[in-house]
Amino acid sequence: MLEKKIPLSKKMDRTTFLSFYYLKEELVDFCRKNGLPTSGGKLEITERIAHFLDTGEIIAGKKTQRKKACIGNITKDTLIEKDFVCSERHRAFFKEQIGNRFSFNVMFQKWLKSNAGKTYQDAIDAYYLILENKKKGKTKIEKQFEYNTYIRDFFEDNKGKVLEDAIKCWKYKKQLQGHNRYDRTDLIVLRSTNYF
Repeated sequence: MLEKKIPLSKKMDRTTFLSFYYLKEELVDFCRKNGLPTSGGKLEITERIAHFLDTGEIIAGKKTQRKKACIGNITKDTLIEKDFVCSERHRAFFKEQIGNRFSFNVMFQKWLKSNAGKTYQDAIDAYYLILENKKKGKTKIEKQFEYNTYIRDFFEDNKGKVLEDAIKCWKYKKQLQGHNRYDRTDLIVLRSTNYF
């Protein structure tokens, strides 16, 4: 049987810590109480805490200074800047080329940031390809979005269930030791009326 979630503390070892799911707020609170930097995303903070629990050492937070992209008139032949930042000027360009339905979705932002030197025409083509791939099937959900992945997988396996059921199962799952991926055995919580 899997162990119920243990409150985060300095007495934990790395392995125990990483085997449970903690909200980012819990991780930040732990960092504040123990003098660790609170900057960064959930994965970065998790690694910082794991290192601290292993060694007692505090890893300094990464200081990232975003360089502002300075770009004049954007055309289809303009090259994508090295340190691309989504700006209103970029949004206006893409809306003019693609239409009002344009939005900087996560996949497109990643494409832009990793394709410096390509043209904005390449970016427009990539945007349409990303939309087409989304229509065809599952898109990859990044690791830090475990909740979204869980809910998607829950509904793939349980047609006709409602979001409330999915959330109950998610709350049950994240209290258990081990992975946080959906598993059919999580449905046990829906049969138990006194779990929460």
